[in-house]
Amino acid sequence: MMAAHKGNTRKIEFGWFLPTAGDGSHVGVEPERPATLEYLTEVAQAAESAGFEFVLIPTGGACLDAWVVGSAVMGRTTKLRPLVAVRPGLSAPVLSARMGAALDQLSGGRAMINVVTGSSVQDLEELGDPLAHSHDERYERADEYLEVIKKTWANGNKPQASEFVASAGGSEQAAEPAKPFKGKHYTFDRVSSSPLTLQNPHPPFYLGGSSEAAKKVAIKHADTFLMWGEPHAWIEEQIQEIEQLRQAYEQETRQPRELNYGLRAQVLVRDTEEEAWTAAWEIISQVSPEAIERAEKEFAATDATNQRRQNELREKSKAEKFVVGPNLWTGLSVVRSGGAILIVGTADQVSQRLIEYAELGVSTFILSGYPHLEEAEIFGREALPLFQQKWANIQKEVVR
Repeated sequence: MMAAHKGNTRKIEFGWFLPTAGDGSHVGVEPERPATLEYLTEVAQAAESAGFEFVLIPTGGACLDAWVVGSAVMGRTTKLRPLVAVRPGLSAPVLSARMGAALDQLSGGRAMINVVTGSSVQDLEELGDPLAHSHDERYERADEYLEVIKKTWANGNKPQASEFVASAGGSEQAAEPAKPFKGKHYTFDRVSSSPLTLQNPHPPFYLGGSSEAAKKVAIKHADTFLMWGEPHAWIEEQIQEIEQLRQAYEQETRQPRELNYGLRAQVLVRDTEEEAWTAAWEIISQVSPEAIERAEKEFAATDATNQRRQNELREKSKAEKFVVGPNLWTGLSVVRSGGAILIVGTADQVSQRLIEYAELGVSTFILSGYPHLEEAEIFGREALPLFQQKWANIQKEVVR
């Protein structure tokens, strides 16, 4: 993969979002559309037809399990790739490796892995995570977890009826000798084998977070470092920070380490900017004061650096009707956690804001909108072709 710091000749990939907790035209209220298999399939197929390459399948207490959903929709699409979540510490790393290999095999090499170290403190407590209140230690554990997964995949074997079956040549199938692993959180006498992944060396890892702990784990293990949508200057600053850490890691290990950058954001495209802003405010028009108060309390209790940054953006932009830059709006974050910044405007405006992120080094966009079915179709029809044409023109200038 081409690292973001190597210029504007990068390929840009686009992903959409599967609303596995339900969907609708408004946030902060009961979903109008339940997350049935039929509806999630419809959204996935619409995303595929619109030109998106993959779908992010979320995780958390309100969401249907990402692995189950990913397995279901991959059988109803042809090229769309499922980005499913592993939760270090909440499932055994060797088991997750075997699940990932199975998904990769059955999808024809389409599996992608999203490493989720946190979530809300309440969700972590409900899952029985002993590190629910230990932010940096969760990333320390994730480092070991991903190391074990990669060793498990490296020791993979082709599927066979029995571990005692001889290969076609008459001898036992050769495998990389299993080696012990000893860490603070995981210890194995031997890291056992896994089915082979079709992708070589393995499915790509995506990892997000704004803390230094998150960035260091991403540099060591991830293919793409994910950031929640923020003003362009904030994203530029984050990329500069992680590039410094990446360069220090290369000097320490004496090995090159490339890293791509991704952005998670919402989009809303309409024929005129006025229509777009009217539609944006409509999304939060049914949120009750009680819901906003509950959300504020939960957001304030977070130990996630990226959520704290979202909180800061929201508070700073209240007096400006939540506008934090040209076509950038934080209004959804009054009740929506995570990457809540909304890029609002015409197809030309929205595509241009995305171009500006790409010029800073972003290679992956994971987008969503309300409702997800119609907004995927609108973005794919109106904004994505414009972005692709603009980016192609920029690449031509770079090559000259």
